[in-house]
Amino acid sequence: MITRRTVLKAGAAAALVTPFSGFAVTSAGAQDGPLFRFGIVADPQYAPVVPNLKLNRYYSNSLWKLSEAIEAFNKEDLQFVATLGDIIDRHWDSYNHILPLYDKLRHDHFFLLGNHDFDIAAEYLTSVTRTVGMEKAYYDFAGGGYRFIVLDGNDVSLFAPPKDDPRREVAAKRLAELEASGAPNAQTWNGSLGDKQFAWLEETMKKAQAAGEKAIVMGHYPVFPQNEHNMWDSERVVDLLKGFDNFVAYFNGHNHAGNYGEVAGKHFLNFKGMVDTPDQSAFSVVEVYADRLEVRGFGREENRTLNI
Repeated sequence: MITRRTVLKAGAAAALVTPFSGFAVTSAGAQDGPLFRFGIVADPQYAPVVPNLKLNRYYSNSLWKLSEAIEAFNKEDLQFVATLGDIIDRHWDSYNHILPLYDKLRHDHFFLLGNHDFDIAAEYLTSVTRTVGMEKAYYDFAGGGYRFIVLDGNDVSLFAPPKDDPRREVAAKRLAELEASGAPNAQTWNGSLGDKQFAWLEETMKKAQAAGEKAIVMGHYPVFPQNEHNMWDSERVVDLLKGFDNFVAYFNGHNHAGNYGEVAGKHFLNFKGMVDTPDQSAFSVVEVYADRLEVRGFGREENRTLNI
């Protein structure tokens, strides 16, 4: 797996990346404190545009908010930092403004993509993944006895696939079925997993289980509890994940207010959006212990203990 560590120019021919080699847990760390730590950012949603006062979103302020988060992360002993989608709000040029900030981060970093990351001109749709330094839109990586599984909830959607991609037809059908049933998440700004990706998720969970690894799944869209922001196929994702005893938690963004739910001792945590409010940020450090996850929230994000 690759991770972005150098400056990317929007529209560049290729991302400059270095391999992520994983990490081990030291015996000292296991005895004296958390096994390891990692950082989480959700929905910076940057754009050089005026605020949306109705939605309480201050798009340009995300530059200083993210800079402060990176400064805080750099003071921590972290194995990596993950951004849970919506790096930008709109406009292709927004990537040129926000991506260089990540080069100040001394830790490995992983992106996943959200719906707003595709609110760009159609000719750029196939360039987003490469531009942010991702080898592919869904992937997994391991470290510390954990398997981290990164989903692409834009896979089957009305906005991310190219205009002539058959996944758009599948998306229109899925949305129509949800609308007919009165589902609250029947929204054009949500998406879903393709069947190929769903099969990959199941296979990756099985491999993690066979390897004795616990699993944390990360996506942009929530899947539980029921909410208008949920991925269109959230029910099948929850049904799959809760069937694995090594599944620990699902982390996501998209719903900027944040949310939390628990199913059979499995945690579903929606982190708050960084872009909201004029003067408060939102980001987190997750500390992994043998029997729990401790979430240390900064700004609007709250502290939580998630027992394993």
